[in-house]
Amino acid sequence: MIHTDQSAAPGGTATATLAAPSRTASRIASLPEAPAFEILQNRPGTEPGVYLTTPQSPHALDAPHGPLIIDGQGKPVWFHPVPDGQLAADLRVQLYRGRPVLTWWQGTFHDMSHGRGVGYIVDENYQVIATVEGSGPADLHEFRLTSRGTALLMSYLPRTMDLTHVGGPEDGRILDGVIEEVDIPTGTVVWQWSSLDHIPVTESDIPYGLLPLPYDYLHLNSVDEDANGDLLISGRYTSALYKVDRRTGEVVWRLGGRQSTFPLGTGVRFGWQHDATWAEPDVIKVFDNATVDMWPGWESRVAWIRVDAARSETTLVRDLTHPGHLSTTREGAAQDLPGGGTIVTWGPTGRISEFAPDGNLLFDAQLPEEWSSYRVYKFAWDGRPADPPSAVVQDGAVHAVWNGATDIARWRLLAGSSADTLEQVAHADWNGLDTPIALPGTASDAAFVQVEALNGAGEPIGSSAVVSLAEVSGR
Repeated sequence: MIHTDQSAAPGGTATATLAAPSRTASRIASLPEAPAFEILQNRPGTEPGVYLTTPQSPHALDAPHGPLIIDGQGKPVWFHPVPDGQLAADLRVQLYRGRPVLTWWQGTFHDMSHGRGVGYIVDENYQVIATVEGSGPADLHEFRLTSRGTALLMSYLPRTMDLTHVGGPEDGRILDGVIEEVDIPTGTVVWQWSSLDHIPVTESDIPYGLLPLPYDYLHLNSVDEDANGDLLISGRYTSALYKVDRRTGEVVWRLGGRQSTFPLGTGVRFGWQHDATWAEPDVIKVFDNATVDMWPGWESRVAWIRVDAARSETTLVRDLTHPGHLSTTREGAAQDLPGGGTIVTWGPTGRISEFAPDGNLLFDAQLPEEWSSYRVYKFAWDGRPADPPSAVVQDGAVHAVWNGATDIARWRLLAGSSADTLEQVAHADWNGLDTPIALPGTASDAAFVQVEALNGAGEPIGSSAVVSLAEVSGR
């Protein structure tokens, strides 16, 4: 299904306004405070761009959650709080109709491993173009746009089948991992694939009864496509990757697991993995957890594996571990950067890292305890909010806020005895979503204030409304 506001846009493009935050308690009256990253290391050499994250904690759903963009100092650039009880995942920049857009999944969390929600697509003004789901609620693990104007997403559907061959009952409850391709403009499901039709339950490494029912024997957690449109699918609970023929739905080959099509070369073996994507036409990048909640302790890594199907050979090209020897029992992902570096998120450890092409750690940041970001990306992003900046007077300072603007260098504070006599009285470097600017003593008789955003060249790019100090203070 697709949910859009068809009345608001020219040329048939649907737009809408993001839902208003459901919380108001915050540092400043206008915006809830985003989860904060502690910067542990920040060395020269990181690639240009901003970090796109979705901090989440199923144990703290009363705290603000939502898609979050931060800069290299950990300062929030854009934060969109989602409604209470919901989470967000997989915030990234993708192309839709030839234009860069932000996309993410949003919904509720179930059984500590599955989600039920929809995929959001917003433009550079943070206006919703569409929200997309398939034949049922979309799972949190994947929301990938294609060049065909479609989206690849997945869901987990409960089925009943004979599970006696894996120690279950004849009418056992099981989860079918389903992948769908959805036409974004119409919401039509144009392709569907069922794991139970192609991957037998006997391939699972998870014994029946170990996890809550329905039995999640495969646990799909990523899907990517190659130049021919065939799909690369990751099954965490089989510790295997599957190449699937889009035309027939049949499994072309398996990499890893109990029935690997190819011998695994030295260092290739992986387990409980996430986020398998094509790094090159014959090289797969995979986040190798090497561990799981039930059997923790093994060091996790990112591995690049060459698959030569014609020769039936697999080779470890290289791998990457954290200097702290992190063990990631769930979640985890990695992104290849244009300059050869790598962004890695380490799941429930709450760490995100950027590595140089030679593997040296350049950037390392930490979320609070029990917080994680399932995936993290780094992209160049030009955000231009549809709404103007805000001037919020609180705690003896004027707070300059422009949620999502990416090209602010400095703020200018204007003040005066009337709305028509404003003059510059102070300025401050941009310091995240909430940049407080003290009203100087020379402007003690000011009755009105306004903030103005300046770019790197010192040019004005946006101004707030004029705010009456008398209305704020109640005088």
